[in-house]
Amino acid sequence: MRSVRSPDFDGVTFHEVHARSVLNKVPSGSGVPFGWTVNPYRGCSHACTYCLEGGTRILMADGRTKALSELKVGDTIYGTRGHGASRRLVPTRVEAHWTTLRAAYRVTLEDGTRLVAGGDHRFLTSKGWKHVTGSKFGAAQRPHLEPGTELIGVGRFEPTPDETLGYRAGYLCGMLRSGGFAAEADAAARALEYLPDFGASVGFLQVPPEPDAHWQRGFLAGVFDLAGDFGRGVLAVAHDEPEIVEAFAAALTRFGFAHQIDEVPKFPARQEVRLLGGTAEVLRFLHVSNPAVGWKRSLDGAVIGASRRRVEAIEPLGLQLPLFDITTGTGDFIADGMVSHNCFARNTHTYLDFDAGRDFDTQVVVKINAPQVLAAQLKKPSWRREHVAMGTNTDPYQRAEGRYRLMPGIITALARSGTPLSVLTKGTVLTRDLPLLRDVSADVPVSLAVSLALLDGELQHRLEPGTPSPRARLELIRKARDAGLPCSVLVAPVLPWLTDSPEALDTLFARLAEAGASSVTVIPLHLRPGAREWFGRWLAATYPALVPRYRELYARGSYVQKAYRERLGERVAPLLRRHGLAPKTGFDARAASVPEQREEVPEAEQLRLL
Repeated sequence: MRSVRSPDFDGVTFHEVHARSVLNKVPSGSGVPFGWTVNPYRGCSHACTYCLEGGTRILMADGRTKALSELKVGDTIYGTRGHGASRRLVPTRVEAHWTTLRAAYRVTLEDGTRLVAGGDHRFLTSKGWKHVTGSKFGAAQRPHLEPGTELIGVGRFEPTPDETLGYRAGYLCGMLRSGGFAAEADAAARALEYLPDFGASVGFLQVPPEPDAHWQRGFLAGVFDLAGDFGRGVLAVAHDEPEIVEAFAAALTRFGFAHQIDEVPKFPARQEVRLLGGTAEVLRFLHVSNPAVGWKRSLDGAVIGASRRRVEAIEPLGLQLPLFDITTGTGDFIADGMVSHNCFARNTHTYLDFDAGRDFDTQVVVKINAPQVLAAQLKKPSWRREHVAMGTNTDPYQRAEGRYRLMPGIITALARSGTPLSVLTKGTVLTRDLPLLRDVSADVPVSLAVSLALLDGELQHRLEPGTPSPRARLELIRKARDAGLPCSVLVAPVLPWLTDSPEALDTLFARLAEAGASSVTVIPLHLRPGAREWFGRWLAATYPALVPRYRELYARGSYVQKAYRERLGERVAPLLRRHGLAPKTGFDARAASVPEQREEVPEAEQLRLL
């Protein structure tokens, strides 16, 4: 319906949507003790996870380039829009910028360009978007790059010239002999910066008999700034001095630019030099010469197509590298001359795994009609009043709930239909609804669970920014029990060598027992795709000495080694019994405390806590 920003939620965008359905069936075989879930809020997953090396050059809206790692939110760069069988360059803003550690691949093009990217990254080819690597075999294989694949783009980026003394002399010659300070403030400012280098001499006004490459680059820029233009796909320079036209054409030839020289009928003494080759050559000219006048550098609306640059090889580098990605308004950007897909945050993305920081906290999709839609779904004769669990994917009591107040209507709809319900949350906003939950518990079974993994406030703030403090969550448990409601605690995720010591767990369990927790379930950290990259970056920055040990523990996939789970179970079981917190089930306490997690059908699959 609309996207909203509020001063009360700095940096957060709420995407308000009308949902068609909010009652979701849990996939069979998920290994969880409930079949249905309701999520009134959803985060926004990025379509292609973290993509390119930080040094990758990105095309800015002024025609210049900047390293991907140096981009900032709010920068204006070029993206593309479809235009028949081709695409047009359009300015777009950087809406988000982040990085992670990820397995890297080198994509080498036939012209020698090398792009380092994650396997999930996508480039636009003559046959549509393709990932850097495939993911499966046979018919299920996703479209991916192969040797010979032709990429769409604007051609190879050329390095911009250094502002040597020769470049400055060439610029002043071209600029002053094409109109001087009469117009173009950008050109005048550059000339005033360069003039002091030459003192009282005016020798730079002469074209050298054998100019070097530096001088010619500057000369191209100076002439273009005063006598050039780019429009309707054509870059041209018109000049009255034959010597300048000849020198301009000679410089173009030196750098390999195809061009033609025409007479101007209306002005017999004037000649026009036109650059040939389309948008790719115009951009190369801007990079080779680096003119100063901003409006003449604009490529808005320029048409691009097949770049004639083909993939030569795709090679795994065999190591993880810091890779960067952005979100843009067009969903793409130009990376080293190639049209590159970005991780575009939008409200139609499927929820995967979010860290407790940027991704989860800055793009919140709100199903503003959730109570009404749920009430209608629960009235259907086919509804069997099965248990509905909330908080299994996204927290229903995150900060947005204080603004939108969707949960009271959802709780009331479930209770009126006779549907048992449970809530898992980290959010203290739940306190507001404790009286309502206490009232409806007289009609339907109600259970609460609070997620609390550690007591160290500093570590919690670094690991789960934006979530309530451990003290606040302990108080929430106490208030829930005072309201007469059962409230279990999910100690998850337990972090190997950080929060798993007997002393840390014993202290935590003691505080939970003091707060009145009904029971405790302990789950060690699991690192699904998405969470794995975020956590890896966090760990490398915060506890680099632990990185090799974590790599060993999680070498086989998302779940920690079985031996570690068994050791944790042996440590946890007696502590839970000591504090009277063992889960009230018919299962062995150790098995219930540390679920046996398998890659094929993992336990606690829906408890996506990172």
